Amino acid sequence: MNPTLRSSRSRSRRRDRRNAGFTLIETMITVGIAAVLSSIAYPSLEGQVMRARRTDALVALLQAQLAQERFRANNASYGSLAGAGVRPTSPAGHYRIAVVSSDAAGFELLASAVAGQARDARCRHLRLALVDATLTYASGSDATTANPADANRACWSR
Repeated sequence: MNPTLRSSRSRSRRRDRRNAGFTLIETMITVGIAAVLSSIAYPSLEGQVMRARRTDALVALLQAQLAQERFRANNASYGSLAGAGVRPTSPAGHYRIAVVSSDAAGFELLASAVAGQARDARCRHLRLALVDATLTYASGSDATTANPADANRACWSR
């Protein structure tokens, strides 16, 4: 066999092996780029998920408000959750609903985030209050719901 032909074949085999796949360095660079992109995108995604879950509390509070009004139409004062026929949790279970106070003049409802939704620091608690025919929406990181007006708008926006 011709030595030139043999060396030509071995070079072509090496070239074929070299072009056959990715090197470890190329793979690690790809994994690194994917990690950086996902670390940038995840907080934004999580924020949108928190906001979407917040509508669960809004639905529950507005349903409880309607139930309280129906209860008041047949009774001398507003009632408890059980009296008004309202579940103590939101429809999807991301919030716990409670009546803070209720009397003949009005009521106060509080939705408190539970489980994973409790990481929604700025809007962890949502409060709906009806006092002397004035409806008030409030939000906050604790049960005092002391967010400023612009934060309340952000928490209550649909």
